Amino acid sequence: MNALDETHNPALRSWVASANDPASEFPIQNLPFGRFRRAGTDEPWRIGVAIGDQVLDLRQASEHGAMPALPQPLAQGDLNAFMAQGSAARIALRRALSQALREGSAAQSALQPCLVPQAQAEMTLPCRVGDYTDFYTGIHHATAVGKLFRPEQPLLPNYKYVPIGYHGRSSSLRVSGHAFARPLGQFKTDAAEPQFGPCRRLDYELELGAFIGAGNEFGAPIPMARAEDHLFGMVLLNDWSARDVQAWEYQPLGPFLAKNFATTLSPWVVTMEALAPFRCAFVRPDGDPPPLHYLDSADNREQGSLDITLEVWLQTAAMRDRGEPALRLMQSNFRDAYWTLAQLVAHHSSNGCNLQAGDLLGSGTQSGPLEGQGGSLLELTQGGKQAITLPNGETRTFLHDGDTVILRGHCERAGRRRIGFGDCAASVQAAREPVVNPVAPSRS
Repeated sequence: MNALDETHNPALRSWVASANDPASEFPIQNLPFGRFRRAGTDEPWRIGVAIGDQVLDLRQASEHGAMPALPQPLAQGDLNAFMAQGSAARIALRRALSQALREGSAAQSALQPCLVPQAQAEMTLPCRVGDYTDFYTGIHHATAVGKLFRPEQPLLPNYKYVPIGYHGRSSSLRVSGHAFARPLGQFKTDAAEPQFGPCRRLDYELELGAFIGAGNEFGAPIPMARAEDHLFGMVLLNDWSARDVQAWEYQPLGPFLAKNFATTLSPWVVTMEALAPFRCAFVRPDGDPPPLHYLDSADNREQGSLDITLEVWLQTAAMRDRGEPALRLMQSNFRDAYWTLAQLVAHHSSNGCNLQAGDLLGSGTQSGPLEGQGGSLLELTQGGKQAITLPNGETRTFLHDGDTVILRGHCERAGRRRIGFGDCAASVQAAREPVVNPVAPSRS
């Protein structure tokens, strides 16, 4: 597990004044990584560190000699290669960055020209994602959805024994701020045959994503005792879902076109070290089976969970046209997940699967135990039966064209500095016209 050190001191202040604002998501205690370039340029993508409302350009810092000990992969814009170096390299750099960015640092004059306002930065995915696996750790989501389709058995017998997951599509991962067309697909209505056309029940899914740092050799499982060492950091993740398409296609092999059309990530990777002050005990409810031996450890029981507050906000096209801000639909917490990140890593590699730097693990939808804490519209509207009425009179059962969904997350604890993830936002556009094949002429 990640230990606390002087970089977590809540009294630390930065010479970047905006980082000292209590409302900032990126104080000096956070220092997340992202990949960016100056907006409106075609300069090479480079790695940056968010500090207040600024980005520290690590390429420029290296070229100017402002950070002589900077690892070369970061100077070259390659976060994957740095991820692969493991936790020791990441911890050492965190300390160096903390010292360079804090008040009174001798590095201020050299680093000041290397700052870029976040408002002037164009972001992209923080690293190359070779593989994307989506898990199903949100037991409250799994139970709520199960009740809609299997009221007699909401949870299947395997749920409390095995971390359920499926392999997603990495090519359609996009960074916050993008827009995508409403997906097309097959879905079933009351008609005898399925239809093909624009999805009618488009939904979001409130998730977290965890990036793998150092990988493992092919055939060599990662034990629980070392699973955390293979994690680099976390982002917010929206795994959009075409519910009507999914209902028709998912048996017998699981999600396919209903999930692979778009997945949105927040741009800043919050490292496991930054999250260390917000760990909490992993406790199963009374009466539930304990994890199997390969998914259990004393450290995981003592501090395997993370206290991360998660929120979903919605801004409709009408709200945007009137200048109205987004509306918060719900709030939940990652500490309610049924499986920890260490368990996901240990299980994923337990059969010898080799994880690699930049691989992404999705948490699954993070709903809370209370009414109104559903991490998807499917839950909040009881499968589309109970529409949500917005303050302006609009209603929603599922998403409309023009809707923008924003995921937000933060960690907050007494005696610690609040840190955040930045927005994970994307907008729905109208569906593209289906491709219609010409009818072949009949032969006489």
